Amino acid sequence: MLERARAAGVTTLLAIGSGPGPEKLHAAIPFAEQHDWIYATVGTHPHEAKELTPAHLEQLARLAQHPRVIAYGEIGLDYFYDHSPREVQQRVFREQMELAANAKLPIVIHCRDAWSDCLDMLEQNWRSTGLGGILHCFTSTLQDAKRGLDMGLMISFAGNSTYPKAQNLRDVAKALPLENLLIETDSPFLAPQPYRGKRNEPAYVGEVAKAIGSVRNLAAEEVALATAENFRRFFGLTAGSPAKSAAAERQ
Repeated sequence: MLERARAAGVTTLLAIGSGPGPEKLHAAIPFAEQHDWIYATVGTHPHEAKELTPAHLEQLARLAQHPRVIAYGEIGLDYFYDHSPREVQQRVFREQMELAANAKLPIVIHCRDAWSDCLDMLEQNWRSTGLGGILHCFTSTLQDAKRGLDMGLMISFAGNSTYPKAQNLRDVAKALPLENLLIETDSPFLAPQPYRGKRNEPAYVGEVAKAIGSVRNLAAEEVALATAENFRRFFGLTAGSPAKSAAAERQ
């Protein structure tokens, strides 16, 4: 899978370390330790918020100090599945924002059917940190995207932006400044249209670049170069940087 990604032109990859739950909070770190072009995040997804204990929070604080961890996430709210009670999701979101602020790391935000609450919480609990973050797999409106930009957040589009019925997402991608955009795959989920129904993987991120380019009158290569540079700039990465574009993949 990683060889296919490199062959497709992916030069930097952010492995999202939510894992299958709080018992594998370190899930992404081994990949980042083995490959100098892979970086990692740590965090607990809102689906598993009800499973998070104070001991897990202490473990996350330790893991966030790892030199290959460059962000905290994915964290946030998911009111579509409601696998954890909403009040628990909100509490855990606040707790993890506090940990990220202490670690001075940006956050990768998961938000599904919870945009008003999520953005309100970010404005109340995160904006003042100045650390920024990424609205991952963006699915909302231009107005919500602009609220994110006002807080220093990047807007990231995933494989679902390639779907025929997702013109609304492509319209948002067209309207936003290119320097604020990222592209991702959200592997193994949301395979782009040509591979829909199959397991997603980092090599397919080029299809997202193609979809964004189609509405901005840009070649896929131009979108790829711009968003890769946005990724490096946002995280303060340079060629050969030991730690601290790109495709976001869940491990």
